[in-house]
Amino acid sequence: MWLIVGLGNPGPEYVFTRHNLGFQVVDELSRVWGIPLSRKNLDAYWGQGRVGGETIILAQPQTYMNLSGRAVSRLLTYFRLTPEALLVIHDDLDVPLGRLKIVDRGGPGGHRGVASIMATLDTEEFLRVKLGLGRPPEMMPAEAFVLSRITQEWEEVFANLLDRAAQAVIAIIESGVAAARTRFHGEPE
Repeated sequence: MWLIVGLGNPGPEYVFTRHNLGFQVVDELSRVWGIPLSRKNLDAYWGQGRVGGETIILAQPQTYMNLSGRAVSRLLTYFRLTPEALLVIHDDLDVPLGRLKIVDRGGPGGHRGVASIMATLDTEEFLRVKLGLGRPPEMMPAEAFVLSRITQEWEEVFANLLDRAAQAVIAIIESGVAAARTRFHGEPE
């Protein structure tokens, strides 16, 4: 069983921001796998289904980003899962724009949603698919950058990144982390 969590902020004002890329990848997986996010409890929108013999739970925490750990902890407890079954999808300023990074441990790198999950679960050992934003323009605070809307000039870059991230998660489920890392980790082809 897998708990796949996309990080973001609830509310229409955040929908097309860089910080909500995790939500968008989960939306795409929901569409591809036919798993609607029709349940709203445990501090999340979530849905459950079967994919190739695996039970999959897709979730979008409805706490704000900095409290994501609360929703993740509640979901893990409800489904009696350990962090080894957790896959978190999130934006990352330290990954160059358009790149993916697949890691199974490490610090939060300044990402408050990931820090919240680590603090709540008391571990840094869970799988992550990081979506590269690159660094903000000079003189722009990181918080303003991640909460800014994706402009038209960058739509294609982010559309490709979201598609690759969804394909990477599918590859993790179907072929394992090593195979997915070989195929998707780093720069797009």
